[in-house]
Amino acid sequence: MKKILTIAALVLCSTVAFSQQNAFTGNVSSRAKAMRMMAFGREEYMIKDIKVYTDTMTVYSLSNHVIYPLGVWESMEQYITDNQLHWYRESDYRKYFDSMEVSVNRMKRLDDSYLDMFYSIWTRKVELLGGRINDPEVVLANGIRVGMLKDDVFKVFFKKYPKSYTADVQVLKVISGAGEVAEIYTFKGQKLRHIKFETAYKYY
Repeated sequence: MKKILTIAALVLCSTVAFSQQNAFTGNVSSRAKAMRMMAFGREEYMIKDIKVYTDTMTVYSLSNHVIYPLGVWESMEQYITDNQLHWYRESDYRKYFDSMEVSVNRMKRLDDSYLDMFYSIWTRKVELLGGRINDPEVVLANGIRVGMLKDDVFKVFFKKYPKSYTADVQVLKVISGAGEVAEIYTFKGQKLRHIKFETAYKYY
């Protein structure tokens, strides 16, 4: 009986100690953390929701900044000229709705960075279909580039935030309101390792 009481006392002490530790360190659930981060979102990004799952934070934004991460351009030539970077350019045709074909330009850098873009007859703008950026010379319209400190990347989207909320985040996904564009920022340690763009465009 003494042995059972001793074990029960140890379990109780461990539970209390764990609860006190959580209270002391300010640990909160992923959902509570996401809700608190919402309050720190920058107005220009119009953040409507945030989800945190393991090492990934997903931010849903209503801003056009997400749809046009490279800026708004009327032609590929305009983008190349303005940025003054050398790109290798390839063109091909891709199907939409299994019956339409559009001309897609793949812009490549020597380090395997690439951007897939096409000119839309509906928006009269260059639309981004996908890409991956490894090159720190390529700068997004919001100033983000590969090699930046993780804290500086988060400061683009949030005015301020508890550093503990992003300590475990290794992937930041910023997704447009309708889910058609996703910017994926992957970190290695405290630095931005690469950027990916994924889209779900099904029209031209």
